[in-house]
Amino acid sequence: MNVDKEWLEKGYIDEKPETAADLSEEIRRMCREKDAVIMAHYYTRKEIQDVADFIGDSLALAQKAAQTGARIIVMCGVHFMAETCKILCPDKLVLCPDLNAGCSLADSCKAEDLKKYKDEHPGYTVVSYVNTTAAVKALTDVVVTSGNAKKIVDTFPQDEKIIFGPDYNLGSYINSVTGRQMLLWNGGCHVHERFSVDAIVKLRKENPDAKVLAHPECKGPVLAVADIIGSTAVLLKYASEHPEGRYIVATEAGILHEMQRKCPGTEFIAVPPEVSEGSAGCSCNECEYMKMNTLNKVYNCLKYGWPSVDVPEEVAREAVKSINRMLENS
Repeated sequence: MNVDKEWLEKGYIDEKPETAADLSEEIRRMCREKDAVIMAHYYTRKEIQDVADFIGDSLALAQKAAQTGARIIVMCGVHFMAETCKILCPDKLVLCPDLNAGCSLADSCKAEDLKKYKDEHPGYTVVSYVNTTAAVKALTDVVVTSGNAKKIVDTFPQDEKIIFGPDYNLGSYINSVTGRQMLLWNGGCHVHERFSVDAIVKLRKENPDAKVLAHPECKGPVLAVADIIGSTAVLLKYASEHPEGRYIVATEAGILHEMQRKCPGTEFIAVPPEVSEGSAGCSCNECEYMKMNTLNKVYNCLKYGWPSVDVPEEVAREAVKSINRMLENS
């Protein structure tokens, strides 16, 4: 198809929908007509989660992409997630509503930098977090998520020489629970690194019966005051199995929508980010990239079949090996 120059410059389509019908209903109608499935991460807007066929964390979304029989996948998350879908489903049309939806972790580890680091450390196994580009995955031995990182690292001999990247905080946490000394890439999630320990301490004093749920992408001091540490899926599962509790939540605020849906009578308290000097604080910590997914953009990408994501064949051929190794060990 010929893509409008303005769309290419913007990285998304912002045409006004030519319908008076409810946008969510129109999106569902087009999904039926076009044999499309919408997958959404827990950190997207609540209206995106509500219109999706499937919501989950990075691991669950990758597993679902590998299994779906739909002709079109609309990945409402960030760009590396759409790349993973395309690698696993090369014959499907993979749509990403906004190509600007990036990831600070993926940006922190360029393929050329990782290749240089590998060359400087021969004999090391490369374990990469799923929050990486396809080109980085192609240089990786096995991909992991926050939900299965420990399990996969545990499959290696204790004396295995490992490079873990790009999330320093997650790698440091895995080192602490496995007794390893993996070499850690110095990358971080701009959302999880902003959580305020002081705010957690204050919230615990105000809510002494509440448990702190924290994502392992958080810094060590935050994890040190947490009761439960795990991926978004792990935190959600724990809350769902213990709905009688009250929870202070240290991960991206989008997960609160699914938590409240599954546990309508439970109180969830979002941990605010640290406030830099001279700036105004806010009550929650959000990923602006995830929030780039809107109903209007989803509608337009389904209508026009763009923005689509492709991965060069030579990159996909190598990257799929490390991704499949993750899926086989999950």
